[in-house]
Amino acid sequence: MVQPRLRVDGELIPLDESTITVEQIEDLLAEALAAGGRPADALAGEVEADWGITLAGIGRFRVHAYRQRGTWALVLRGIATSVPDWDALRLPRGAASWVLARDGLVIVVGPTGSGKSTTLASLVDIINSSRACHILMIEDPVEYVHADRVATISQREVHTDTPDVASALRAGLREDPDVIVVGEVRDAATLWTALRAAETGHLVLISLHARSTLDAISRVIDLVPAAEQGLVRGILAEVIRGIICQRLVPFAQGSGRRVVCEVAEPTGRVRDCIRDPEALSTLPEVIAEGEFRGMQNLEQDAVRLVLAGEITLDGAESVVPNVSDLHLALRRAGFPVDDLSSNRGVGAAWEGAR
Repeated sequence: MVQPRLRVDGELIPLDESTITVEQIEDLLAEALAAGGRPADALAGEVEADWGITLAGIGRFRVHAYRQRGTWALVLRGIATSVPDWDALRLPRGAASWVLARDGLVIVVGPTGSGKSTTLASLVDIINSSRACHILMIEDPVEYVHADRVATISQREVHTDTPDVASALRAGLREDPDVIVVGEVRDAATLWTALRAAETGHLVLISLHARSTLDAISRVIDLVPAAEQGLVRGILAEVIRGIICQRLVPFAQGSGRRVVCEVAEPTGRVRDCIRDPEALSTLPEVIAEGEFRGMQNLEQDAVRLVLAGEITLDGAESVVPNVSDLHLALRRAGFPVDDLSSNRGVGAAWEGAR
């Protein structure tokens, strides 16, 4: 017997006091396969799989099925039926201008569940609203379903429309795309093709699992053998249009979560950090010092949001790399953090007292 659970604002809570049996899970799995247009035996010989389903009157979901303790388990993630507006997501306005370029590489990074897919979808929507072009999206699975507006959009789902991401990306270069979107880069072949596409007149948008901009660049470089890393550094430094790293934190009041972002713009210093392995470790300092160029690190954004009363001190501490630096920055701004035990949840109240 299993008790279903829901993740609400990042926290897992029991759905109710009832439980479901293994047989009921297998029935749900069969229904999910049918809803996704997959045959009943689609998982024969498999131990895990991803696909998307749309349930009339309910919404769209990303489905992940996996084997555990000899039985099947299911994780369903709800997806909004319409693509959220960039400003409604409260993402940095400057980052939206990256997709106005005709070529180059935009990277969206963050841990699992940080909203990377939503940010990519919103960037695609900006292009779809403003540019007559062909947007090729390679996803595993398709999440947001985009309707053609000014642009024409092709959405290819791995295992349904194409065998794998690398194959779809190689073939995609023969499909006359202007913009290429890759849900996630996981291997060297996909990385190389994405970089070459960005180098040869395509705008490429990708996502990566990483905790910071520095971590993202290191992961990109580490995907290839040491002998090829110098070349990757050089190409990446030339084609980068911007990197946004995001985390989600509960609002100080009410439900929902607020995005906290680190933003790196392709300044000369940022490009130098990417090219030079000895200078890469200084990238966080370059970002922190680049506010006048539209850059910010997680700590700077978290401080701003705490002072505005949008997130709590607890929330800020959960996403910054160095809590001591966060406390120091808040003290300098006049925020009371001397007695930490009395300041948990402080935010909106302090803002109202200013």
